[in-house]
Amino acid sequence: MLHKTKGIALKITSYAENSIVAHVFTEAFGMQAYLINGAKKPKASISANLFQPLYPLDMVVYHKDSNGLQRMKEAHQVPVLREIPFDMTKGALALFINEILYKALRQQSPDPFLFNFIQQAILWLDNAESGLANFHLVFLVKLSRFLGFLPLHSNKGSHPYFDLLDGVFGNSLPAHRHVLQEPHTSLFHQLLRISFEESSTIKMPKDDRKYLLEKTLEFYKLHTENFGSVHSLYILEEIFQ
Repeated sequence: MLHKTKGIALKITSYAENSIVAHVFTEAFGMQAYLINGAKKPKASISANLFQPLYPLDMVVYHKDSNGLQRMKEAHQVPVLREIPFDMTKGALALFINEILYKALRQQSPDPFLFNFIQQAILWLDNAESGLANFHLVFLVKLSRFLGFLPLHSNKGSHPYFDLLDGVFGNSLPAHRHVLQEPHTSLFHQLLRISFEESSTIKMPKDDRKYLLEKTLEFYKLHTENFGSVHSLYILEEIFQ
């Protein structure tokens, strides 16, 4: 049976000589893998180029309630990204976010709110004219809400520690190493409350940004099964050094 759904391209893997498997987070069916025959051919009806990292898609797909490969009848990039494919900084951010999403959404069931958040974040990044240095940090913190481990809010006040394992701010240093301390606790607390548009108002030295990103990824590893290493991290470190 045919279904229309929006999707966000995350990864492709080769299949046979000219075919691919496209891993797409869909609005209607969650994370899915689609076998697309002949996608590498010059005149392919569905080209492999459509599935670049974070490309938003309108698709017509066949769907079976199984964990196997699905089939796709049509796919179009909607809307067309105008900056991310050609801007070095935006492209690096897209690669990083793409890798995070692929790791975090491997078993993700349909969630229209999560899909809308990701889509709006991609479009904001594509259209933004400046203020990108903290975008990926704000994205990670906001994404954690949809993944079920958003840090518990507090008025912070005298809470100088953030326990990455339990996801709570506190007054006492935890008996393990998975913790944020000042000044990074305050910076992290600001990220919880800020929008993409306001993200550039958080001023921090590059070393603090690098450390905070590493600890936020540690937070993800603690709460996401088989999260592993993030290979695109070094690209961001080069861009924002």
